[in-house]
Amino acid sequence: QVHLVESGGGLVQPGGSLRLSCAASGTIFAINTMGWYRQAPGAQRELVATITHGGSTNYADSVKGRFTISRDNANNTIYLQMNSLKPEDTANYYCNANGQYIYAFNWRDFVSWGQGTQVTVSS
Repeated sequence: QVHLVESGGGLVQPGGSLRLSCAASGTIFAINTMGWYRQAPGAQRELVATITHGGSTNYADSVKGRFTISRDNANNTIYLQMNSLKPEDTANYYCNANGQYIYAFNWRDFVSWGQGTQVTVSS
């Protein structure tokens, strides 16, 4: 199995910055795409940004130019640098990863989610 642990959330004023981290651990064979999603109260979970193993990125229109996703393949970790934060960025941010894990001398596909880290943007 593969476990994801997020960190870095908190309270920040509008216009401020935060950096989220997500580390994957377990019997990992390979991780393909990793990404960040967020869910505000009463809303559906939405994509924020994704990054492939090769470094190709994809961003929601609402965060383009303000957020940057990056990846450290050697440590199975991704980051989300969030700048110029707005109150509407307030949400629980979840890490997601998909790939293959080692199982009984073979491998199986996985899709894992972290527990989430709260980001609150407020004055």
